[in-house]
Amino acid sequence: MIDPIRDQQVREMEMVERCVNILTMSRNELYIHMRYLDISLSCLGFEADWNRNGAATDGFMIYYEPDYLIKLFAQGRKEVNRAYLHMVMHCLFGHMDGRKGRDAGLWHLACDMAVESIIDGLLKTCIRRPPSMFRREWYQRLLHQGVKVMNAERVYSKLVEMKLNERQLERLKAEFFVDGHDLWEEDKTNSQIIRRQNQWKDNRERMQTELESFGTEDESGDSRDLLEQVQAENRERVDYRGFLRKFAVLKEEVSIDPDAFDPVFYTFGLEMYGNMPLIEPLETREVHRIEDFVIVIDTSMSCSGELVLRFLEETCSVLSSSESFFHQVNIHILQCDEKVQSDVKITNREEMEDYMKNFTIAGHGGTDFRPAFAWVRQMQERKEFSHLKGLIYFTDGKGIYPLKKPNYDTAFVFVEEHFSDLSVPGWAMKIVLSEEDLRVDK
Repeated sequence: MIDPIRDQQVREMEMVERCVNILTMSRNELYIHMRYLDISLSCLGFEADWNRNGAATDGFMIYYEPDYLIKLFAQGRKEVNRAYLHMVMHCLFGHMDGRKGRDAGLWHLACDMAVESIIDGLLKTCIRRPPSMFRREWYQRLLHQGVKVMNAERVYSKLVEMKLNERQLERLKAEFFVDGHDLWEEDKTNSQIIRRQNQWKDNRERMQTELESFGTEDESGDSRDLLEQVQAENRERVDYRGFLRKFAVLKEEVSIDPDAFDPVFYTFGLEMYGNMPLIEPLETREVHRIEDFVIVIDTSMSCSGELVLRFLEETCSVLSSSESFFHQVNIHILQCDEKVQSDVKITNREEMEDYMKNFTIAGHGGTDFRPAFAWVRQMQERKEFSHLKGLIYFTDGKGIYPLKKPNYDTAFVFVEEHFSDLSVPGWAMKIVLSEEDLRVDK
């Protein structure tokens, strides 16, 4: 007698076994062509999900609907390989934990576009599929708008700026859709999230090492673009406002310090003796704020005037806040290309605001960082600083650096996609900001 339930179970087991073989074969084929992905490809387990319409990953497992996977394989091994690699790339580039308040629909679209652009740029026979005209047009459109490295954050910013209508967004989503993202923000414990983040961060750093050592030797040269993506993602994210606090000094400031006296005794004295509080509040308090400081702006022809202005606006916005600014300060803003073109001294918040209102760029020559440091050294010799804590130099990095470390902290600040930091001396700090960090209206 035929048992239909047992028959169904047998068929399902056979389908699952076949799907595991398909995914294992895909993983092996990807590994043969991209050895730098060895650990990453093996990090995801496989689990059948009969209620799913397609495939998805949560960073630990690939969940697939068996019938979908078998049909995808029937279209060709490349389709399975691309889907597998697509999900691995989402994990490698931290897309599951990167939304941070962004619109969910646009973020998921930006992640898919970023990953597919990487895969379309890899000239491997196991995944190569000529991109459609629609895709090529969008890649060119983003490139012309300044997105040189197609990561999800930059693509998202451009999609927001474009203000696409619903029809355009649906067309883009249909073009770049590969996997479901519903598991990305599924309820997980903090320990699971941290474990996922650490695992894929380690995988990404290992992948960068492999690419830097061996990956770019391949004849196609396509892994160079992938290396740029990985390097950009592996750069430490910097809170620029927090970073500026490193240049603060401890100093007494005239101000009532509410933590320095006991209000109980204070009010008791007023009640007992009328106008005679027992403890007067202190009129000064110790605070960490910026006092002596130098900002140098590279105004050479290779630096974008728009980025210079946005950097200065963001920096001055931070410095002008009450939490950062003493009532009287000594901040010099230098503009320098191959020589110092201007030096403006700022002593209070009002002068800072006036400087920003009337700011114009001076220069546009070559780039030499040494004159600015020589200029500051001369100011120190003239005792124009009482306690110079640091100097920030905004530049694209393409110039001549001083050999000797100055007697104050120095940071060279760059903007992603607009810099070269190969020659930065070891004694200097390097800060790489995204264009999002320089949006003063954020």
